[in-house]
Amino acid sequence: MRKYGFWFDVVVRDDERGFLSRDGRFVRLLPPGRFTSFDPAHQLSVEVVKVVRAEIATERALLMQRTHRPVAEQNFEIVQAGPTEVAIVSFDGEPKHLVPPNTTRAYWKALTSVDVELIDTENELRVAKRYLDKLDPARSAGAIAFAVVEAHEAGLLMVDGELKERLPPGRHAFWQVGRSVKITKVDLRPQPLEVTAQEILTKDRVGIRVTLTAFTKVTDPEKAALATADVSATLYRLIQFAIREAVATRTLDEILAARDTIDQEVRAFVSERARGLGAEVGEIGVKDVILPGDVRELLNKVVEAERVAKANLIRRQEETAATRSLLNTSKLMEDNPLLLRLKELEALEKLVEKVGRIDLHAGSGTGGFEALLQNLYSLGRANKDGKDE
Repeated sequence: MRKYGFWFDVVVRDDERGFLSRDGRFVRLLPPGRFTSFDPAHQLSVEVVKVVRAEIATERALLMQRTHRPVAEQNFEIVQAGPTEVAIVSFDGEPKHLVPPNTTRAYWKALTSVDVELIDTENELRVAKRYLDKLDPARSAGAIAFAVVEAHEAGLLMVDGELKERLPPGRHAFWQVGRSVKITKVDLRPQPLEVTAQEILTKDRVGIRVTLTAFTKVTDPEKAALATADVSATLYRLIQFAIREAVATRTLDEILAARDTIDQEVRAFVSERARGLGAEVGEIGVKDVILPGDVRELLNKVVEAERVAKANLIRRQEETAATRSLLNTSKLMEDNPLLLRLKELEALEKLVEKVGRIDLHAGSGTGGFEALLQNLYSLGRANKDGKDE
């Protein structure tokens, strides 16, 4: 827009329109092209706006509809959604906007084909697939409750705080116009539940800490949703109560010796109550029993003493077995001279292995090798006169 001298000049492009005003009052809508007018008093002004797939201020569109209806009907598409309605606005067949209830919007239709589809949601809770294909749930959060239920999940539809139905796996969307809609997803797979250490006094007044691992699974999502706000937290507390009861009625020695029994008691206690919550408890196991430092040192000493005693017992048993074996061998040698001779040769062989050098003199009077064998090493038994038998 230019003003020079007494002339007013403006150029409107193909994708634009111009609101021509004289002294602030609308005169007409300028189409594409050049507009030149004699304006000695500088009364004319033009507001040039884009009109392709564009939205116009609602207040201006409504004002034009009242004061210049033909211009408004030719150039604007005014969309008004009622209290229970939403509107899907499409530009050239492509859905672009979702107009919420009790809302008015206006769009240029000078160069764009604008289609409006009004939907009455009062008697229609579920969003039809043909509408859902046109909408972006992320941009329609205020009007649509949207969720994707996976194969391992169950969906629960709550409308105004009332449980309506259980949703199967898949994509689900519901109108939340004039109502509160909430979709809760429940995981149906077994879930590990770690119960952290809690200090408990045993029957003999020893403070210990016990940690457990349990596997839980929701079997009835509807019952679980109505019974408790958090199934896992409730089961966690039940397991804590059960282990406290099992430990408080036993001494420390009984606890250390009966961990399997404790697991079964805790599982029985929790399983009975879990069914009322729409859940079941699989395996429960005591992971750790943490003892106080002084008790742990005392137990370590007891275990060490037991191991030393066991080692001594095994050593005595081995010594007894060796002595018995030696006695049996001596009896065999006493009854069998040949065996005795072989034993002598075996002993000599072991002795020779440890001797670096042996000089053997076979001269007269020495007796030779036979004398060496008889005099060097003998296992014979001496008689009362000191002579060999």
